[in-house]
Amino acid sequence: MNYIGSKYSLIDFIKSSIAKTLETNCEKRLPSEMVLADLFAGTGVVSGSFKKDGYSIIANDIQYYSYVVTKHMIENNGNLNKDKCDALIAELNDIEGVEGFIYKNYCFEGTEGQEFRRMYFSEYNAKKCDAIRIAIEEKFNKNAISENEYFFLLGSLLNSIDKYANTASVYGAYLKNLKRSALKKMTLEPLPIMQGQVKCKVYNEDICELIKHVSGDILYLDPPYNARQYCTNYHMLETIARYDNPVIHGKTGLREYSKQKSVFCIKSKVEDAFDELIKNAKFKYIFLSYNNEGLMSREMIERIMKKYGKYELFIQTYRRFKADSARNTKANATIEYLHCLVKNDF
Repeated sequence: MNYIGSKYSLIDFIKSSIAKTLETNCEKRLPSEMVLADLFAGTGVVSGSFKKDGYSIIANDIQYYSYVVTKHMIENNGNLNKDKCDALIAELNDIEGVEGFIYKNYCFEGTEGQEFRRMYFSEYNAKKCDAIRIAIEEKFNKNAISENEYFFLLGSLLNSIDKYANTASVYGAYLKNLKRSALKKMTLEPLPIMQGQVKCKVYNEDICELIKHVSGDILYLDPPYNARQYCTNYHMLETIARYDNPVIHGKTGLREYSKQKSVFCIKSKVEDAFDELIKNAKFKYIFLSYNNEGLMSREMIERIMKKYGKYELFIQTYRRFKADSARNTKANATIEYLHCLVKNDF
């Protein structure tokens, strides 16, 4: 999935920096003996990689579409039958499209006669998405699939349909004409099934509340860096995931999102929220990914983290997310900071 702030290209940097910190602090425990929490999980890239390494994982994201994908990637292990999963994918690929909520609100043909002729998907892909989403829900309600299979299928749909979206990367706007990839007919592709610890748990909660109730060894934080809210940039995926026929508004068809807005996207609130988060965190090792263009300055983060223990900083330069190319900026790369805290009293 093409995702703002994805750490896919930085995973080696993150893992080597964490490994160095553990070694410096004479941490002798094996991954299988440790719990790592990824509480702004996004699409589960970081938590998934550590799951492969044998860690027990706690993952979380306030966005439901993210929760769906991550719940499959993190909680599903040997509890899925590959043959049945393959058969379910094949069955869903064979069904005919229907004129459901996505077709009626987010493709050009379906919005004929409406105030806004939206073009997020082609007619074929909108109908196909509706048909598959309805079928998944029906199978689950009839107990034809388990909860594990439900999240596997729904996560696979979200990951697949995103590849055919008629956008420039995010869903804050759609293109005026269908681009080449959006014209292709959607194929439902299965998400991989990653083996790992069975002691893994995924949440769909506000981190500011969840942090008071979870604990472990390593806490990895990757909050939003700027004022762009994920709930608006990915509202289409949220609607497909929930499929709750929401009231939508405006040219882009936004759903109500006030309960999913992050304080980490609000300049006047982010400092206090971050301080409170670190104070409440019951983890010895805390790592924060943040870049040089974020709402919090490097100095602010250092000052806050030093209040609670021993601080260190790791630095990596990397290429900017491609959706940023239209922004008025001369830089084609940003600096990624991995702030490290070894917290007192552990």
